[in-house]
Amino acid sequence: MTRRLSPVILVTGLVLAALVAAPAGAQTPTSVDVNIEGVGTVSAPLQIVLLLTLLTFIPAILVTMTSFTRIVIVFHFLRQALGTQEMPPNQVLVGLALFLTMFIMAPVGARVNEQALQPAIAGQITVNEAVERAAPPVREYMLKQTRERDLALFVELGKLPRPSSPDGLPMRVVIPAYAISELKTGFQMGFFLFIPFLLIDLVVSTTLLSMGMFQLPPAMVSLPFKVMLFVMIDGWNLLVGSIVRSFL
Repeated sequence: MTRRLSPVILVTGLVLAALVAAPAGAQTPTSVDVNIEGVGTVSAPLQIVLLLTLLTFIPAILVTMTSFTRIVIVFHFLRQALGTQEMPPNQVLVGLALFLTMFIMAPVGARVNEQALQPAIAGQITVNEAVERAAPPVREYMLKQTRERDLALFVELGKLPRPSSPDGLPMRVVIPAYAISELKTGFQMGFFLFIPFLLIDLVVSTTLLSMGMFQLPPAMVSLPFKVMLFVMIDGWNLLVGSIVRSFL
């Protein structure tokens, strides 16, 4: 039982610790001594308590530290542009977003597993050392997707000294900067996604007005054309491919 629970708790704990970790190479500030000599030394009841506590932070981690936010925003804009109301359902879009997030974050997870998780499970390093090893891959991914202007904003708001390189920034600066960068990127992709469907709406609306069909809602007529266009160009393939490539 201990071995089964250890990986889940350690992965969650490493990500949570990275949220407040100091710059790379610095000790993580904490008032609690977590210098455990290997994860296997933690008893199963204590692991269950830790797991239930850490699970409450998973939604925040998923939204703020992964590619999930950008994907969900683009899917929302797609459904609004198509005008299909609740089709595809929220459950389908969120499920697809989750699996795309797993696909995109797989290289980061593999590095964390190799550098921090497996050595900690084997008892070769302590939890503190595992946290220090797990933070750089996550930081590197987030910095790659974050705009310098957003980083500079939170450095200024936090009244922090300007580091010589982005790697010296604390995670409390990187995480919010990454979040607003993802929001901006998602809205930009959504804007360009809207344009072709907006053109269809304009053509249909102008045609109906010229024919004097004022009582017929233009959205009802344009919906089949937008769906047909999206299917004919293999829209899901193009959209998902563009989203994934935007993280490379």
